[in-house]
Amino acid sequence: MTRSQLTGSVSARRYGARMAKTSASPLYQCSECGWQSTKWAGRCAGCQAWGSLEENARTAALRPGRAVLRGLAPVTPDVPAVPISEVSSAEAAARPTGMDELDRVLGGGLVPGTVALLAGEPGVGKSTLLLEAGALVAENFPVLYLTGEESAAQVKQRADRIGAIGPSLFIAAETDLAAILAHVDAVRPAMLIVDSVQTITAAGIDGAAGGVTQVREITSALVGLAKQRTLTTVLVGHVTKDGSIAGPRSLEHLVDVVLQFEGDSRGRLRMIRALKNRFGPTDEVGCFELGEFGLIGLPDPSGLFLSRLHQPVPGTCVTVTLEGRRPLLAEVQTLVCKVEAHEPSRRVTSGLDYARVGLVAAVLQRRANVDLARSDIYAATIGGVRLSEPALDLAVALALAGGTTNLSLPADLVAFGEVGLAGEIRSVAGVGRRLAEASRMGFRRAIVPVGIEPVPADSPIQVMRVADVRGAISAGLGLE
Repeated sequence: MTRSQLTGSVSARRYGARMAKTSASPLYQCSECGWQSTKWAGRCAGCQAWGSLEENARTAALRPGRAVLRGLAPVTPDVPAVPISEVSSAEAAARPTGMDELDRVLGGGLVPGTVALLAGEPGVGKSTLLLEAGALVAENFPVLYLTGEESAAQVKQRADRIGAIGPSLFIAAETDLAAILAHVDAVRPAMLIVDSVQTITAAGIDGAAGGVTQVREITSALVGLAKQRTLTTVLVGHVTKDGSIAGPRSLEHLVDVVLQFEGDSRGRLRMIRALKNRFGPTDEVGCFELGEFGLIGLPDPSGLFLSRLHQPVPGTCVTVTLEGRRPLLAEVQTLVCKVEAHEPSRRVTSGLDYARVGLVAAVLQRRANVDLARSDIYAATIGGVRLSEPALDLAVALALAGGTTNLSLPADLVAFGEVGLAGEIRSVAGVGRRLAEASRMGFRRAIVPVGIEPVPADSPIQVMRVADVRGAISAGLGLE
């Protein structure tokens, strides 16, 4: 046998042994996304979750097929299938919570048997919101508020301050699932509030409170309880550093409604939006003002985002953004400062997307000859609101152009539109609603993209259609 034949034979034996070992090794599957691996790892390569890989020696069970079906036998269902025309929809009617802004986001209220997850940063006001909502619901139905992070006395102190007191609002400080079930049996509430799901534990389940396994099993048990007893349940969830909901990703799939409560801790504005809603829309937003005596609904929050200056100031522009279906007026302020040749320029944003502001600045310099080189650019919004809609691009562009030339826009002018890399102004959705809101707030001129739907002849607002940033600067500032 030659050297090459011997080497090939040895390589084949080694390769075959390696393949046999790989095929015989157990598979590990991610409990979050289903990603599989032949080796254990601390972090899933599919969804980047930590500690979610679980060993399963029977690889056939990870690929359901005919073998699974052979072991199943048909059973008689508890409730037979009926024609959809005979199903009553009365049980799925939403019950208002009494908070108009919350009901707007939910689509009219909470459906009996719904399991909702409310997430938000620490200190944003989640407990205050649910305590107020629970007190309003308790005027007609019994409500059980379970707190795992505070004592009953601390919750009572907050309830006294915001006026959330009622004989049908029951409070218990509990972290054990078995004790929670006992409280539910004793009170028999129509609404259950758990603050928060990360603090609840159950005997017989591995892991500490807030762990992936504990949170998943606790939520599954509470969902089963809600469906079995038609019990409206609201769970409070924590968030991670990047703003996503803490815990397993399956947590959001288990519940019916996912609500995000957000706002700047230094400001008073709070917004709630639905990320998932099986019984209503997901494009609505509710606005609240957090004060000393709790949350106050804001049916008309546009005035919070305007500076109300008596004289126009260079570098400012008012725009109309859509938060869900609701149009909101907001003011964009910019400051452009020249720097020395040896100093690096800075870009600072507050409430605006940093990347979008940099894109608009580059388009202005390249397509409209606005001199922003060797300049510090500061861009911010009013009232602590965070805006990321592309329709804000035109307002940012006009504000930067005005700040550079020290010219101010008319006080009764609004502008909205998306700016492209070629300098063109692209159309945006909801132009009619934006113009109607601007007209209601007293604005009489608007710079909008070309190609929008026709404006009613009796509209009190004058519409100026522009095709590119050069035309927008000419229409707003009178510059060529």
